[in-house]
Amino acid sequence: MTGSPGIRPRIEHRPRIGHRLRIGRRTGLGHRPRPIVLTPLLVLALLLSVLVALPGATAHAAEPITDPIPERPAASGIGLTVEEYAAFPKSVPPDGPVSDPRLMRHARINFLSELPDGSDRMAVPDLNGKLYLVEDGTPHVYLDVAGTFSPAFFGSQGLGMGLGFVTFDPRFKKNGRFYTVHTELASATTAVPDMRQAATSVYHGIVTEWTADDPSADTFKGTRREVLRIGFAGRVHGIQQIDFNPTARPHDKDYGLLYLAVGDGGQGARNTEPQSLALPHGKILRIDPRGTDSANGKYGIPAANPFTGTPGALGEIYAYGMRDPHRFSWDPGGRHRMYLGHIGEHAIEAVYEVRAGDNLGWSEREGAFVFDKAATDPCAKLQPLPADDEKYGYTYPVAAYDHDPPANWDCTSDVGRAIVGGFVLRDRALPELYGKYVFGDLVDGRLLYADALDMRRGGTELAQLYDLMLYDVSGTRVTMRDLAGDSRVDLRFGQDADGGLYLLSKANGKIWKVTGTRKFASCDTDGTRVTDVMAGRNWAPVTPSKWRFPGREAILAEAGVARPGPRRPFEYAVLTAGPPAFGSVRIDARVRLDTPVEITNRDVIIVFGHQSDTKFYYAHLSTDNTIYPHNGIFVVNDADRLRIEDQWNGTTGAPPAITDAAWHKVRVVHCPGTGEIAVYLDGAKRPLMTTVDTTLSSGRVGFGSFDNTGRMRDVKVTGAGGASLTR
Repeated sequence: MTGSPGIRPRIEHRPRIGHRLRIGRRTGLGHRPRPIVLTPLLVLALLLSVLVALPGATAHAAEPITDPIPERPAASGIGLTVEEYAAFPKSVPPDGPVSDPRLMRHARINFLSELPDGSDRMAVPDLNGKLYLVEDGTPHVYLDVAGTFSPAFFGSQGLGMGLGFVTFDPRFKKNGRFYTVHTELASATTAVPDMRQAATSVYHGIVTEWTADDPSADTFKGTRREVLRIGFAGRVHGIQQIDFNPTARPHDKDYGLLYLAVGDGGQGARNTEPQSLALPHGKILRIDPRGTDSANGKYGIPAANPFTGTPGALGEIYAYGMRDPHRFSWDPGGRHRMYLGHIGEHAIEAVYEVRAGDNLGWSEREGAFVFDKAATDPCAKLQPLPADDEKYGYTYPVAAYDHDPPANWDCTSDVGRAIVGGFVLRDRALPELYGKYVFGDLVDGRLLYADALDMRRGGTELAQLYDLMLYDVSGTRVTMRDLAGDSRVDLRFGQDADGGLYLLSKANGKIWKVTGTRKFASCDTDGTRVTDVMAGRNWAPVTPSKWRFPGREAILAEAGVARPGPRRPFEYAVLTAGPPAFGSVRIDARVRLDTPVEITNRDVIIVFGHQSDTKFYYAHLSTDNTIYPHNGIFVVNDADRLRIEDQWNGTTGAPPAITDAAWHKVRVVHCPGTGEIAVYLDGAKRPLMTTVDTTLSSGRVGFGSFDNTGRMRDVKVTGAGGASLTR
């Protein structure tokens, strides 16, 4: 071991302060048109075939796409703080027993919105049939929709069946009008749908207008009328949301117009109905609920709708080509863009910016990929886009994630992924998320966001997605699964009139209000600073002969070899300068891998919390993120190293940390009080890796590798001294 005796460590004691995926054109073989199958109800679709070109199955199957969106959401380092807002009574569908475990929920609460009357009351529909108003966190029944439409009311079979949604006329305070969507079993009613699919209807989705005698009353008393009834051939993908554009103002053309997100009834994967302008299924509709010029005379068709002048087309259609348009919202800032969370079929959960006349492509496209309905191999459903794709004019997602299935997936079973759309936040009380579109996965409750500025229509790249963390009132990091007490969260979002965000779970029938944000691993690391430590006397290597300390750097010049005992890094050096142990600590340094870049599994490590050769943490920085030992955060606790960071999903971890021969800035922050650990690279504001682990509360820091060579310089360690170590 060599050193530079003229350089001494500097130790300062400071007073402590109070406690993107590329969409690019994937070239494939050309497509031949697929003829539309005619039925008595679809004759008009033939007239529209000259207007809507449907690319069919590939003439010669291209190589299927099995990992359509390899880029995964990145760590944001931001957490939402939440507190419980309301808890709802247990409910069951009134029309019969439930056999699907996905419907066996405490309360199937589906949305939250504030009444537009200044009363601070919140409306929450339960799919099992009751409409609640919430005042000061206490829910009470405002209207029993299931009882009103019994015995036809249908909610015991199929996702989304029951009382699906409620929205209030922007002039509710004066006119008392609001609108609901519910479902009825087709065989239990004599009513005839205004529109239906080619196959026999199984259920009807009904939009009802209610008029309260007294809009300020705590319970409903008044009148109702049916606005629209649509027949569906399957028990899924019905009318998911109805809503008014909250950014429209009186005298705006959009003011008072009602949008309806109508699913494909589960039929689109086998036919072309979502592409037919003669049917409402797989579309967003826009109607004037106070007009009378519709076919049934119960609502109006806005003249500005994009297909009012198209022969054979439904004038109600605002946009089309959808499978399950689940939740939409408008950005209250900027140009008031409309964003849709669209649940996919085979692989893609997507966010679209929707404009009048858009064709989202389903079921010829799923996301920005060809969806091959004729594929006999279920794993070959997704194909590359054809070279001439632009001529079809499809609108592709601005943000998306894939199902990320396990390696042994059979391509047919449900992986358990489904997007739930959210909102662009413009709440000044949440500055870290201002201008961010916050949404999630309704199954596992994962929270995500994308910057609205990055969600660009027609761009070549999808917006980068970021994971959001979650903290309860005690400051403990939790997940939605923790809060819901169930692995299936059934997450939904709500928003009040001020833009405040709410999280809902059907699993336990609770709602949480977002009260703020918190930066991950933000503990106080002031106190002791240790710098100028590159002299050899300040380091204790496992094997001194493998190291060089020329003055500015600590160089691991010879690769380490495996040692007896637990599986752990082969070679590292511990910094002995400074206090005997650091508690809360921040480590800043520059590192370089000297092993040639041609070796893909090369690595260096940052050691922290080191208490002995078999008790310490380390951050593994590697070129490879696809195997368990590489590119992650690990703990060695008198046993083989254990991978603990959030980003590892069993097959891949965070993006590779070091892929070249250049120097890289590294920062590691360890907060033993909360167990939070964050690893940053090259000055990034967001962490590359994160975890929460309380195994070790203090220790020394260090640098090394498993079996590669590398070096470290510009080391600075700041933190609070921990308890003395027992050696």
